[in-house]
Amino acid sequence: MKTKAIILLLAVSISSLAFMPDVIDGIAAAIRSGNPGNISKYFIENIDLKVIAQEDIYNKRQAEMILKDFFAKHPVKSYTVAHKSEPKNGSQYVIGTLETTNGKFRVYFLIKTTGSETLIQQFRIETENE
Repeated sequence: MKTKAIILLLAVSISSLAFMPDVIDGIAAAIRSGNPGNISKYFIENIDLKVIAQEDIYNKRQAEMILKDFFAKHPVKSYTVAHKSEPKNGSQYVIGTLETTNGKFRVYFLIKTTGSETLIQQFRIETENE
C-alpha cells in the first residue's frame, strides 16, 4: 500500500513539473503578442510588478493597465527566452530579452505551482543596463 502511495505522489509531482514548460511557452507567446490581457491571465491576484521605474505590488487589473501603457509606448518586435532555472519546490524563474521598436529590455518572471495552477508571482521589465 505504501509503495502505491509513493508512486502516486511521484507521478503527481512529476506531472506538475512537466506542466511548467507549457506555461512558460504560453507566457513567452503572450509577451511576444504584446497583449497585456494575454500576459495578465497568468498573474496571481496581487503581483509583484516592475516595469522600468514603476514598481509595487499591484492587483491583476492594475498590472494589466501598467503593461498596456508599456506596450503602447514600446511595440514588440521579438521576445526570446535566454535562461530558465531548474524547477525547485514548485517555483521556477525565466529571464528573456524583449526587443521593441524603442530598444531592448530584460524580462524576468517567477512562476510558482500551487495545486494544479502555475501562475506568475513576480514580473519585471527592466532596461538592459539595470
